[in-house]
Amino acid sequence: MTSKATHMLQGAPVAGVGIICKTPQAGVSKTRLHAVVGRDSSAELAGCFLSDVASAIASLHPSVGARGYAIYAPEGSEIELRRYVPSDFEFICRRDATLGIVLLGAMEVLLSQGHDCAVLVNADSPTLSTALLDETITRLRQPGDRVVLGPATDGGYYLIGLKRAHARLFSDIAWSTPTVLQTTIHRAGEIGLPVELMPVWYDVDEAESLAVLLDELHDAITPPACGGKPGGPATATRAFVARHPELRMSVQRFLDRTGGR
Repeated sequence: MTSKATHMLQGAPVAGVGIICKTPQAGVSKTRLHAVVGRDSSAELAGCFLSDVASAIASLHPSVGARGYAIYAPEGSEIELRRYVPSDFEFICRRDATLGIVLLGAMEVLLSQGHDCAVLVNADSPTLSTALLDETITRLRQPGDRVVLGPATDGGYYLIGLKRAHARLFSDIAWSTPTVLQTTIHRAGEIGLPVELMPVWYDVDEAESLAVLLDELHDAITPPACGGKPGGPATATRAFVARHPELRMSVQRFLDRTGGR
């Protein structure tokens, strides 16, 4: 039995921290990177990102009280998915649905299992740090109801934390657009729910954000939008980059051709 499981059985508060993810598959994963690094490498990168986010969750100190989950698709990919997450992570299968339904359903499941709060994170931020997750849980555990949001540089959010599953936060949202964060904040205002914002971080899902990641990993350059906050170790992603020294040049050539960055 893990220390985190023991922590839960002893009745101390335990946060449920879930990664919204899809099991990495060549040709399906990170499709916006196919033209940059190829189908196989895109899937391998997706696996590295997932491993690094899972490691950030697993690195939370036992005193915090947290349990990791993979909120995953597709059904039937559990054996392959286990390669990327620790053995004590629990799996919750997400059926085909809009992102809002997936997020609300995951919140409802985690909170129904007795967690005092729930945090959902994306699988596209490999340098997301354990410190940011720790701070999110700390803020959630302050007295009173609230939503904690981690703003992403693309106008969405890389994490959301709640103590109650407020359906209004996930309804009538234009997902995958630059208005997601502001609309969610507006929804919170409609129901009188206080909002706490974490530092800005970034998702890696296209060539420009991959270039930002490579700058961070190669040169220890903290992305300016992230306010100088240091990123996590991203061990799996760093190992991938080390195995592919040509990657940085490939990304730059693509950006030069397409007029990016």
